[in-house]
This record gives sequence, C-alpha cells and structure tokens, in this order.
Amino acid sequence: MGKKRENINKAKESGKVQDQNMANLFDYEIALQVQEGHEKGCPSQTNSDQETDEETFEEPPSFREDRLNVAMRMKERKFKALVEFRCRVEDAILGDYLFGKPSNKVGGEDNAKAIEQLKEITLWGVPLMPSKRHGGTDIVLLKFLEAKDYKVLEALEMLQRTLKWRKEFKADEILEENLVPGFENLTYQNSRDKDGHPVYYNVYGALKDQQTQYRILGSEEKREKFLRWRVQYMEKAIKELRFQPGGTNSIVQIIDMKHAQGPTTKELRSVCRKSWKLFQDHYPRLIHLNIIINVPLWYYISHTFSSRMKTQRKKSKIVIARPGKVTSTLLKFIPPESLPVEYGGFKRDNDDDFSPEDKVSEVTVRANAFEHIRIPAPQAGVTMVWDLTVVGSCDVSYKEEFIPDDEGSYKVLLQNEKEKKKGEGVRNSFYISEPGKIVITFDNPLLKKKK
Repeated sequence: MGKKRENINKAKESGKVQDQNMANLFDYEIALQVQEGHEKGCPSQTNSDQETDEETFEEPPSFREDRLNVAMRMKERKFKALVEFRCRVEDAILGDYLFGKPSNKVGGEDNAKAIEQLKEITLWGVPLMPSKRHGGTDIVLLKFLEAKDYKVLEALEMLQRTLKWRKEFKADEILEENLVPGFENLTYQNSRDKDGHPVYYNVYGALKDQQTQYRILGSEEKREKFLRWRVQYMEKAIKELRFQPGGTNSIVQIIDMKHAQGPTTKELRSVCRKSWKLFQDHYPRLIHLNIIINVPLWYYISHTFSSRMKTQRKKSKIVIARPGKVTSTLLKFIPPESLPVEYGGFKRDNDDDFSPEDKVSEVTVRANAFEHIRIPAPQAGVTMVWDLTVVGSCDVSYKEEFIPDDEGSYKVLLQNEKEKKKGEGVRNSFYISEPGKIVITFDNPLLKKKK
C-alpha cells in the first residue's frame, strides 16, 4: 500500500497530470484511503447491521485483493473520465462551441465577446468553466458523467443539449413566472430526509377526477403551462441544494397516488411522459430517490407507467409502497418528526407545540406483550403535550394515564383506546396540577412485534 501511495505522489510531480487546475486527484486519493482503511481492518458500512460474529468473518486475502483491485480500477476510470470531461468542457468554452457546433466567426471581436460571456456561464448557480476552480464544478460535471456511465463524449453532448434547452425554454428566468394558480395542491416541499436531502411531495390524487384534469390540462396551452410549472418546481428544489464537497446535491421525490384514477386522460398521460423525459434528459442525478406511495392495483398493469418506470430505473432509484406499507416505508428514509402527520409522522403545519428539534422516541412492543412509555412531569402548573402513532398494518390497543408521585393521590385515566388505527397520529395533552408522570401503555395481542 505504501508503494501505491508513493506512485500517487509521483504522478502529481511527474507530469502525468499536466494541469493541476484541471486534474484533481481527490477521487483517486479517496479511493486509496478507502483501500488503506480496509487493509487496516476498518469495518465496511455494509456490515454495520450484521451480527457480531458476521463482522469478524475474514474473507480470503486473494478475494479481498481482487475486490479492492476492481474497486481501484473503477475509481481510476472515473477519475480519468472526469479529467477528460473537464478538459473538453474548457475547450468547448474557449472554442465557443459549448452550445453545439463551433462558431464560424473565429478570431473576430464578436467571437471574443462570446467567449468572454461563456467563461461566466453557470448551471444551477455553479460556474461551468473548470479553471475557475469552483468547488461545485466537478459535482455538476459528475452528474452528467454518471448519467452516461462515464462516457465522456456522450456526457458532453448531454451537457450541450441541456444548456441549449435551458436557453430555449428560458429555464433561468422561470422562477420569476407566476404559474401557481391551479397547481397549489399538487406539489409541496416538506423538510428533509435522514441524509439531509430536501423532500418534495407530488400529490396525484389532486387530479382524481376528469373534470379537474380538464380544468388544468384541457388545452395545449394549459399543458405547456403545467410542464413549465413542473420545471419551475424543480428549479425551486435545486435552490435548496449545495453544490459543494460534502453538501447535499440531490432531492427525494415522493409521488402520492392515493385517489389517483386508473382510466386517466390521454392529456395527463402525455404531460407525465414529457415531464419524466425532461427531468431524465436535463436534470441528471438531481433526484436521489423516487418513492411512489399508495400505489393502486391499476398502476402495476398500466403499460404507460410501467414502461416509463423501466426506463427511469436505469437512472435513479425507485421505491414503491402499497397503501398498507406507506408509513413504514417512508420512515426508512424520513425521520418521524419530519414526516407529515397524514403519512403517519408527527409534522403538522403551523405547529406551536413541537418543532423538528423535538426528537421522537421509538418503542418496540413484542408479540403478545405489554410495553410502557413514561413521560416525567416533575413540575406542577404546566401542560404536557404528546404525539403517538403505531407503525404498520395492524392495530394495537393502548391507554394513557397520569400517575401522581404522591401515593395518596388518585390516578387519572386520560384515554383508553381498544384499537389504535394504523397510520393515524394521536395528539393529547394534560394539565399537570401536581408532580407525577404520564404513562402510555400499549397492548400487542398479535404474534408480530409492533413499533
């Protein structure tokens, strides 16, 4: 390993990397650090959820060396592709052909002005000229490389098409347009996932009847407006991202199909296809995860959507959740304090009692067992407020009590529910007149543990 590190340092000094401004060894050195960590016995993240005896398993040295060599070759291939891509983008800017074919006016005053303007070109607020050494340039360029499997020429063509489309579509001006009327209930932004990605919800159920669909999509002009609104919302989402090393540079999109009709109109199908393709072609790797929830049966047999999904799966990760699995699926990615209450979380609009800083506790109730949650209330003269929900498709029964510290005082039964319905958050409160505690008791009579 010391020899490989020595070779990296020699590469920096020997001229294999000819322009230090253009060639950044960051990715390659990170790969080397990962390999060094493996050889020092650092555990892999993929083993973090395994049992202890599995973590101590050592694969044969030959297997480990082969696997690391493959990983290193892949890292080196990606690094070389990035270096070449940066050079080609710089050449396209200085040669005045970033938007396509080279200009016929070479060397003239107009050509010089065009090149000076291209040097300042940005995409999503990030300078594209690599020699400016902006921290986000590589991040943006890598998105196009990843979308084209690190094929540099294809990535360059994709970038050129995107810049040309943005100019024709006037995407940089779209945030100033008033496109909201008629679309208020279709999309909203709500907090972030566990990794810090902004979370956006698309509520297809708002188009649940053909009359509403016709009002929004009934003409070519309305459909074009709808498409511009979808682009506008994507541009708003991008404003929440940080194209910097270590920053969050993609979003999580949740598509709620509750109440969405099976026999949707051809207008809706057409505009959905256009928006999917547009995001695929001009917003590469900006959607970290698509989560499609409340998926009805017709969705699985719809040829239009299924064919779209097969294409999209090659570009981004998709998770599908049937109605009974919505809460448990979303909680894998979104903290309960950030998940809207209508999806089984605790986030409410204009909530004066709680904020995302108030963390949620989880309790697992074993099969055919009781479990208690105790909330201390040592101070009299205050009102205690709490939320609770049960994750999963089955119900449990529960009761809420106030138990005073003074053994001579009486317990107060606050709530006694035989069934706690799935996906329903319950908020309750109690004025504390003397020190004690709130005790919530769950009874799980089922043969399956509940959270």
